[in-house]
Formats: sequence, structure tokens, C-alpha cells
Amino acid sequence: MATESTVWNTCDYSHNVTFFYNLVGKKISVAWTPRDYVVLGLGLTVCLIVVLANLMVMAAIFMNHRFHFPIYYLLGNMAAADMFAGIAYANLMLNTGPWTSTLTKEQWYIRGALIDISLTASVANLLAVAVERHQTIITMQLHSKMTKRRVVLLIVGIWAVSIIMGLVPSTIWNCECDLDDCSTIAPLYSRRFLIFWAVLNLLTFLIMVAMYTRIFIYVRYESRYTAQHTSETRHSQTVVNLMKTISMVLGAFVICWTPGLMTLLLEGLLGKASHANAYEKYCLVIAECNSLVNPIIYSLRDDEMRRTFKWILCCLCRRGPGQQRKQSPVEIASPLPEEALGCVQKSEDQAACVEANKEDSWTMAGV
Repeated sequence: MATESTVWNTCDYSHNVTFFYNLVGKKISVAWTPRDYVVLGLGLTVCLIVVLANLMVMAAIFMNHRFHFPIYYLLGNMAAADMFAGIAYANLMLNTGPWTSTLTKEQWYIRGALIDISLTASVANLLAVAVERHQTIITMQLHSKMTKRRVVLLIVGIWAVSIIMGLVPSTIWNCECDLDDCSTIAPLYSRRFLIFWAVLNLLTFLIMVAMYTRIFIYVRYESRYTAQHTSETRHSQTVVNLMKTISMVLGAFVICWTPGLMTLLLEGLLGKASHANAYEKYCLVIAECNSLVNPIIYSLRDDEMRRTFKWILCCLCRRGPGQQRKQSPVEIASPLPEEALGCVQKSEDQAACVEANKEDSWTMAGV
């Protein structure tokens, strides 16, 4: 028995992908089934929408100089991560089902690494945005005073951590040397790594909850103070808008990530007894939807972002050569100082505009 156990736990890198799938009892489809077509069609549709939506956000931030602030750089990086997630998931869809048995171990690890890198970057950007909003609102600023250099370093750090997390399973934390630890969801991955991954993301979620809760409490306190100088309607609307934004942020994260994280956690703890293979693909689709929800929450609630989107779409719809060219948002309004950002009005309304900005200087941009 001791000899058999030793052989079973000896590193043998000659096994192929099919061996590990058979080991954990995960069936590789011989032919495409109706279920496979449903998953493939749904997944590719979500991927296409994710790529286009986040590409639109990146284009808007690049083209409009009013978005050249740290918070928008982070939103642009989050859009890049979410777009990459859409591409990575499309690659997964096109290398699944009957095609799985044709993959080498290196190809299989790359397929999984792309998903891990993209989703880690997306979650890390969500956390970075939460930290940035917490810092600026608590210090009563509209935008962070962080320099471009620090923003770049933060973005590089996010991708560095994401790449490391993506490479960990293929380099140092897989089950090739401990076949008893192989996962039924990802047969070459270690179940202990899945537990680590799930717990890490759940902790990230708790940190986000704590930050946004403190932001809400702080803004609610400040709104009561400023209500003495503003109308009750404006005070109520500010609180309602903040409640909507925070509820959407936290709600989207919970809805999209909780099923997948709990599936990974149960799979890591229970193994085959969790029966995770029955629903793990659908959980991954739901998690991917978070990459679609992010641009809606953080960008489409911004009026200036919506106007830039409309201009970009109008440019894509080429008009006749005889028509006058329409000015871009960048041409219509050059970069404004921070205290006037997002407040473009006619000259007779400028005084009211400046006063409104003073009242809103402590609130979230885009709320």
C-alpha cells in the first residue's frame, strides 16, 4: 500500500489532458450536444457584447479630455480588463466540448490562465476604483490628486498581480504531483488552489462592502449638513442616487460572482461530492456577465460619458459628404478645471453651475 501511494503521488508529466479528465470523472463530449450548443451560443453572445461595450468605454475615455483624471484612467483599465475577459472567455468557448481532447497540457493551461488573468484584473480594478472613491470622498474631493505616474504604477501592479495569479496553477500549484488533489471542475488544477482563489475573492468582496458602507455613512452625514444650505429636493436626490449606485455595484458583484465562488469553494472542500460539473459552466457565464455590467454601472450613469458614446456612434454611422462635420465632445468643450468638470451650461447659467459644483464637491463623480 505504501508503495502504491508513493507511485500515485510521484510527479509524472507524461499524462495528457484526457488522462486527468478521466481521473476525476469529467466526461469529454465526443460530439456536440444540444446543451453544448446552448452554452456555446450564450457564451459567445455575452463575449461579443462585453468586448463591444468595454471597447466603447475605452474609446470614450481616450477621446474626451474631460475624462483624463485618475478615476477615469482606472475605469478605462477596468474596461480593458473586462474586454480581455470577453476575449479570453470566447477562446475558452472555442476550445471546449469535443475539442478539449485535442488540447495539449500547455494549451489547456494557457486557456485557463487567460480566464484567471482577465477575471483577476477585473476584480482588482473594481477594488482599485473602490479605494480611489473612498479616498477622494473622505477627503472631500471630486477627483483624486494622484499623479499620472502613480496611476500608471497602480495599473501596472494590477496586471502584474493578475498575470502571477494566472500563472500560478500551471507552474507551482497544480495536481500533477498529487493526483488525489485534482479538481473535478478544472482537472489539472489543485483543489487547494481553488479554495485559495475563492477565499481571496470573497475577502476582496468584503473589503469593497466595508469601503462603500463607509462612503455611504459619510455621504449621508454630509448630506444632512449641506441640507441646511440646499433645497430638500436636492438633498434627497443626492442620497437616492448614491444609494442606487452603491446598490448596483454591490448587487452586481454578489449576483455575478457569488455562484461561481461558492461553486469553487464547495468543489475545493468536497471534491466529487459537490457535483459542481453539473452547473459550473453556467456559473462562469454569470461571472463573465459582471464584465458587461461594469461599464453600465460606472460609465453609463455619467451624462458626459453618454454624450461621448452618442457622438462615437454618430461617427460610425457615416453621413453624406455634403453634410457639415459634427464637432466632437473634445472640440465642443476643452478640458475644464476640476471644480467645473461636468458642468457645461450657457453663460447665463454659469453662476448656478459653479454653486452647484461647490455643493457637490464631496459626492461621487457620476452618481
